[in-house]
Amino acid sequence: MTEAILLVGGKGTRLRPLTVHTPKPMVRAAGVPFLTHQLARARAAGVDHIVLATSYLAEVFEPHFGDGSSLGLHIEYVTEDEPLGTGGAIRNVASRLHSGPDDPVLIFNGDILTGLDIRALVHTHETTGADVSLHLTKVTDPRAYGLVPTDETGRVLAFLEKPQTPEEIVTDQINAGAYVFRRSIIDTIPAGRPVSVERETFPDLLAAGAHLQGLVDSTYWLDLGTPAAFVRGSADLVLGRAPSPAIPGRCGDRLVLPTARVAADAKLTGGTVVGEGAFVAEGARVFGSAILPGAVIEPGAVITDSLIGTRAVVGERSVLTGTVIGDGAIIGADNELRDGMRVWCDARIPAGAVRFSSDQ
Repeated sequence: MTEAILLVGGKGTRLRPLTVHTPKPMVRAAGVPFLTHQLARARAAGVDHIVLATSYLAEVFEPHFGDGSSLGLHIEYVTEDEPLGTGGAIRNVASRLHSGPDDPVLIFNGDILTGLDIRALVHTHETTGADVSLHLTKVTDPRAYGLVPTDETGRVLAFLEKPQTPEEIVTDQINAGAYVFRRSIIDTIPAGRPVSVERETFPDLLAAGAHLQGLVDSTYWLDLGTPAAFVRGSADLVLGRAPSPAIPGRCGDRLVLPTARVAADAKLTGGTVVGEGAFVAEGARVFGSAILPGAVIEPGAVITDSLIGTRAVVGERSVLTGTVIGDGAIIGADNELRDGMRVWCDARIPAGAVRFSSDQ
């Protein structure tokens, strides 16, 4: 297999304010744009030609990755004028593929962090003669996902909507967002209109008698659609729990990129990453967090499971837990920001303005 399509057109609405200025796949995880990890893993699996299906902030991708040669890839870019959904995006880039009608084409979403054995998925596809093969993963609580039951051979039986009652939970297998298509199947997707592979293409293929094969691979899998998940994914990459050939340094408790400065008595743990040009001052403690390039963490600040945007400032003694600070925002001294709080880009919070405990 030599070709892949990467779906990177989503607006990343659930990730705002991280995606106000940056498309979701370009937000930094473990020191590099998340997309870099996906491209590197595809290359390691033998892919050499990748088409990026872009839409939101499409102009950001090509200046960063160019023709892909620095990663050992040939990358092409196709931009949707209007969002076309997963299936429509796949159909929209079909003309850039070089594969023959029966050749496999790998397709994956730009927001999934996974340890999937890509070669195993392709092998399953080829040995079973499937029209489409899907990576499936098992989850403890499948209520938030569409379910994909299979028979004893792995053949897909149905695509079920999110279960509403316990009786509807007939499997713990869900669609994990990576596929191998027979090249000719891509041409059957309607062109020029929005199409969802999950809600339209796959059910229609199944109804028409096509062979859809599932591969259950329960290695690391995480949907990075929410800020909390994105922060966790970045930390897991730094810690080595999630595999990637693109981490710019050794895995461990911390990753400090070149030109970042960290005071000698600052404590960085839990998979924390400090981006280029960022500064972590004396007495600061940072656990499991991502400090993006140019951000400043002032003396005595305590940051846990949070993401601090590019050029943002966290003031002295401020305590942040499970929060996201947008690019250029300034958090004054002695603030407390707790789980789920999002501070928008360039916002200003005065000293001591937000607290969950007494100031004494």
